[in-house]
Amino acid sequence: MRKNFGAKPLSFPQPVFIIGTYNADGTPNAMNAAWGCMADSDKICIVVSSSHKTMENIKLRKAFTVSMATKEQVVPADFVGVVSGNDDAHKWEKTGWQAEKSAFVDAPLIAQLPMALECEMLSYDEETCRLVGRIVNVSADESILVENGKVDVAKLRPITYDSMNHHYLVLGEKVGNAFQDGTALK
Repeated sequence: MRKNFGAKPLSFPQPVFIIGTYNADGTPNAMNAAWGCMADSDKICIVVSSSHKTMENIKLRKAFTVSMATKEQVVPADFVGVVSGNDDAHKWEKTGWQAEKSAFVDAPLIAQLPMALECEMLSYDEETCRLVGRIVNVSADESILVENGKVDVAKLRPITYDSMNHHYLVLGEKVGNAFQDGTALK
């Protein structure tokens, strides 16, 4: 028997994206955003309220980075989700993160988060709060790569947000082979 929950944002897994921007004065800023997804092979869509300092920064600079939050960075990743840059001018410093300038967009990379999408703003809808960005580069620290040069999710240890229980869960266990295992049913 199933239990009905009604219309709720209960899609699993929900990524924990950390959006990096520069403030008007050039200092780095970051926020935690769980409502995001790939929108095309080179586009990402994230719901970001216009009241966020991050959205103000994106509108100003037309650029942002999207890092995958990791198990090792749960505390600062959660912190940038519960504290607004509008309220705390020292928010970035409290994370302990170091900013590195992206070579592709006018936004910071976060040294402690080893994978990031570097994006240009394509559009923003004030009514739906839907931000769409074009991915111009994906960068990954060599520490999370395997011999073939690809990202190893088990080394990255990205976290996902469980919106029902308000937990962060780590991803990484391999359970099958995409585009291969299903062929057994042909």
